[in-house]
Amino acid sequence: MSKQSRAQIDCISEDALQHFKTYKYSSVDLSPLSYYVLRHYWNYCVSLLPLWLHPNTVTLLGFLCILFNILLLILMDPDFLGPPPWVCYSYALGVWAYSTMDNIDGKQARRIGMSSGLGELFDHGIDSLNCTLASLLEVSAMGLGATKLGVLTAIMPCLPMFFSTWETYHTHTLFLGYFNGPTEGLLIASLIMAASGYWGTGLWRAPLADLLGFESVLGKICFLDVWAPLMIGAFFTAHLPSCVVNVARARREKGLSWTPLMLEWTPMVLFVGSLMAWFGSPNSHILMANHITLLCLTLSFVFGRMTTKIILAHLTHQPFPYWTALLIPLAGGAAMAWLPLLGLPAVSSTFEATYLWAYFALSLVVYFRWAFLVVNAICDYLGITCLTIPEEKWKALEREQSAEREKTMNGKTT
Repeated sequence: MSKQSRAQIDCISEDALQHFKTYKYSSVDLSPLSYYVLRHYWNYCVSLLPLWLHPNTVTLLGFLCILFNILLLILMDPDFLGPPPWVCYSYALGVWAYSTMDNIDGKQARRIGMSSGLGELFDHGIDSLNCTLASLLEVSAMGLGATKLGVLTAIMPCLPMFFSTWETYHTHTLFLGYFNGPTEGLLIASLIMAASGYWGTGLWRAPLADLLGFESVLGKICFLDVWAPLMIGAFFTAHLPSCVVNVARARREKGLSWTPLMLEWTPMVLFVGSLMAWFGSPNSHILMANHITLLCLTLSFVFGRMTTKIILAHLTHQPFPYWTALLIPLAGGAAMAWLPLLGLPAVSSTFEATYLWAYFALSLVVYFRWAFLVVNAICDYLGITCLTIPEEKWKALEREQSAEREKTMNGKTT
């Protein structure tokens, strides 16, 4: 264990690092789809992975599938009007590959005996970064354009992710419900993208009555008419209540009330409120100038920093992190959009774009500096590596598995 640098101590103290020595992963997955169907698929997939492949590298490979498709989006459908069919299929495959990798990285860790708190931090950190990116592919596949509905679709996954992270912080258990984002949510997203590739984006604008009948009831209502209420309603009627119930139960077991914890929602209220104020202003140029991709890339780091700090606090039993400085420019952008209310001139489209580019650069540097320092501090403390497995370890595992297979074969022949 090497001595921590001052920069590392500012990000994570040695007292906090001590909890990684006693780390134990805890999760509850109630999804019937996971249990009865997908777990067999995941077990098969993890058996195909080489023993030298680090679990965190598995996570990273899944995320690279998303980043590759973000690049495709920028090149093939920058206006979100609907890409060629093959691009939609690429989106679907990329999201499904990400989902698969996200579900087998932990299995790979247990398979090779490398489960650690760093793995949970890395996994959920990547999930946080992905929240505004995989959904951006959905905006493109559905041809939503540079609209408020497109922005809502891109940003909406941040809400359940934040509250699931808040729930994990207080219960120290990851709860996945009967219907959850990492399983059914990503599967539905993949199917939507594949459907757009096969039938085209017009599918989402066709009257639902053409597919379901009941024209007298449904009239000319199309899928896009119910898309926003469906997303918002699912969050407020299912996901949020479930998180609150689990946290309230955990607090009740300690003889504590959960209501004071609502103050911990402050960063998310500021995050959502700032976005609503920025996009709700008639002086904002983000939609008109179509800076949605740039905004979502920026928010990936802002939101990623916010939620990953909560996961780190959960793993190290530290106080809840109410704040990240990266929220300041977001609030600043919202305030900037309403300057005319103070009698000041509205900012130009060029200035707003420059501000957004500067915000992106700042968030990228701040996030990766923090992540680099934290990951290195944990690796140094535990004496492990982040993305590679020592050759002697994986070769020993190969010899063990080879011996087990030989023993099994000998047992069958006798």
